[in-house]
Amino acid sequence: MTLEDYALCLVLAVPGLLFLGFGALWLLGWTPREKVLIRCTQMGMITMACSIGLLCGIHLNGPSVAETVPLGTWFRVENYSFPLVLVVDRLSLAMSGLTVILLGLIASFSRRYLHRDAGFFRFFLSLYMFGLGALLVFFAGSFDLVIGGWELVGLSSVLLIGYFRERSGPAEAGLKVFAIYRFCDIGLLLGVFALYQIAHTASYAGLLAKGHLEHAWIPAALLLFAAMGKSAQVPFSGWLPLAMEGPTPSSAIFYGAISVHLGAYLLLRAQPLLDQAPWVGVAAVCIGAVTALHGTLVGRASADAKSAIGYAALTQLGLIFVEIGLGFYNVALLHIIGHSVVRTFEFLRAPSMLHEHHQMHAAAGGHLSKTGEFYEKYLPESLRLWLYRWAVDRAHMDHLLQRFAVVPLYAIAGFFHLVEARWIAGDGKPETVVRSAGVIRGIDA
Repeated sequence: MTLEDYALCLVLAVPGLLFLGFGALWLLGWTPREKVLIRCTQMGMITMACSIGLLCGIHLNGPSVAETVPLGTWFRVENYSFPLVLVVDRLSLAMSGLTVILLGLIASFSRRYLHRDAGFFRFFLSLYMFGLGALLVFFAGSFDLVIGGWELVGLSSVLLIGYFRERSGPAEAGLKVFAIYRFCDIGLLLGVFALYQIAHTASYAGLLAKGHLEHAWIPAALLLFAAMGKSAQVPFSGWLPLAMEGPTPSSAIFYGAISVHLGAYLLLRAQPLLDQAPWVGVAAVCIGAVTALHGTLVGRASADAKSAIGYAALTQLGLIFVEIGLGFYNVALLHIIGHSVVRTFEFLRAPSMLHEHHQMHAAAGGHLSKTGEFYEKYLPESLRLWLYRWAVDRAHMDHLLQRFAVVPLYAIAGFFHLVEARWIAGDGKPETVVRSAGVIRGIDA
């Protein structure tokens, strides 16, 4: 292995070792003090930053081609194999560098924000899991490996949404977001399956080597579906306000910076497929445009600062999808990086921003200029009132997602729980268990 390979493995190993090490100690009954946790976190972030800097220095001074790092095969079943391959290119370096910088910023901010909080250790443990998942997504050399990091990011996101577990609201919000994630992640799983059926590979290098693919629109459309869920595009935007139940630092790095951009990153990685499926790109443009309009209107009617910032992020995510659909991939990458940095600072400054706004409002004698006057100028009053009611109700998307995504998944999970319980209590024959469960009637039980 070369120096570049060791640096790449070190970037992934640090958050993984922190998560596994502290998690194992916690299972054994020992919870570290805040000072110990922070010192280990600081050392880990410095190590990761140095490794990323070394990777950038090696790669940017060399030829601008992707470097793959094969780590063997996890398992093989007949003609299918799960390769463990990492890739280093300008896209992965840009996103991983951004992730490491923002992880360090959030860790430093949370040291004081969550000081002496009962969930201090849980927060940092989830942060390590998120860091491992996000970096695994960015450095994955195949869509197979993306699934692993994708799931770690989703799980850590749900755990932090339910961070304040003494209240029922965050726990319920976390379960709903988890159900929506599960619903949309079907697209990623089926997309990878379709790639193996069509191209017989899911690695980035293999897809580039294949050139033109027949029926490339099938995996492209499925990956777009998965990206819509992770990036909260219409009609899956309803989970975004639910995610604001978590602490401010997690909202900043998840829903302002990294997690919500994973969908856009997935589409950037699927560039060869999108180039061969132009109508999927048109669909991405339409979805992004509708999402941008939705985020703009709903954000203006939001009653709290975090939701308003979240919908402002949704507007920019919609524009990023438009850029990707039009083929402006480099512009989209720059937009992701700039938007992540700006939105992170907005989330972290949300409490002080409100205080400063009140000070400015008082200093100006209550005469701060209004925004959105063009709505009053160009739209009739009846349409403005309808748009306001539509924005306050968030386009009724919360109810639609609850009815058509969350409730069906809850029902399916309840059915399989019933089947499992009767399997354990019964004679172990699957046909007997399913018949006794009543299949459909068992869902209601």
